[in-house]
Amino acid sequence: MNFSIEAKSKLTKARAGTIATAHGDIPTPIFMPVGTQGTVKGVHQHELREVVNAKIILGNTYHLYIRPGTEVLEMAGGLHKFINWERPILTDSGGYQVYSLAGRRKIKEEGVKFQSHVDGRYLFFSPEYAIDVQRKIGADIIMAFDECTPYPCDYRYARNSMHMTHRWLKRCITQMENTESLYGYNQTLAPIVQGSTYKDLRMESAQFIADQDQDINAIGGLSVGEPHEEMYAMTDIVTDILPIEKPRYLMGVGLPENILESIALGIDMMDCVLPSRNARHGILYTYDGVINVKNEKWKEDFSAIDENSLALTSRLHTKAYLRHLFKVSELLAAQIATLHNLTFFLQLVTDARSKIIEGTFDEWKTVAVKNVSRRL
Repeated sequence: MNFSIEAKSKLTKARAGTIATAHGDIPTPIFMPVGTQGTVKGVHQHELREVVNAKIILGNTYHLYIRPGTEVLEMAGGLHKFINWERPILTDSGGYQVYSLAGRRKIKEEGVKFQSHVDGRYLFFSPEYAIDVQRKIGADIIMAFDECTPYPCDYRYARNSMHMTHRWLKRCITQMENTESLYGYNQTLAPIVQGSTYKDLRMESAQFIADQDQDINAIGGLSVGEPHEEMYAMTDIVTDILPIEKPRYLMGVGLPENILESIALGIDMMDCVLPSRNARHGILYTYDGVINVKNEKWKEDFSAIDENSLALTSRLHTKAYLRHLFKVSELLAAQIATLHNLTFFLQLVTDARSKIIEGTFDEWKTVAVKNVSRRL
């Protein structure tokens, strides 16, 4: 994997670049739609390519391990072939499940014992095993196994967890060095900075991650309930330490305004379930602001969902019609809304990239943040 920087902002740490992978180039900054179980909910792969213009999508190691299982994925030739997606894929190692399955897991130095949310059986993931499973899944970028700490988090717990994550990372690196990819192309390991919302821990972790000299670095343990100001502060600290010449991935972010602020802080890659999850509840994102299309005010609004959207369905259908679909629980409602939101999120980062290259990002971002965050 190679990363080149083509332009930088004048007043912020924003930059426009390109990540080259075996499955194609990824222009940055980029937003990555989340396809947890081998699909982005409600969207066909051809729509992800041709409408949303997604350059990379995510899969989740824990969920794919449970269903369909690594044997099926190996027989298919890896996740790319299984889902018919020829562009890059990134897989989360399962570390987030250490956080989200708090009542179903036990953490030890050796790894984490999970109880499956599907059938209750017990599973054990070590750093080495997380790498082995991701080798079988075959993603282009694979995440190191870590613990994502909750918010709020006691300082002592955050420190101990961070050091364990660092030890686990060393084991992940060793396992990567001792194994090979299964499908004829290279895979890239992404270490993860932790440390909760403590400045000294974030600085220590960022330096440790930088010292490992991997080709990409990630920032985890944020966007887990902390105020946005704390998320920005921690991100700012970390991007001052992580190598400039390598891409930076902020995990689990977020709202359109979060994305723009994070880009300004030097982030290149982001992901979040929010655009698709909120779409299924009637929440739409636009450059004019946020719409809850299920509200009564849209009942007789026959204007386009978003006349400026790159998604044809958002230009052809009205807010009144989409509201009706939600009210009668039509599956088409979630499909139209999801396609709209994902297209907007990709349009947002594409526009940010263009503004960075043009040299107008800083002024544009200030106005855009105000607009995209207001409620309509």
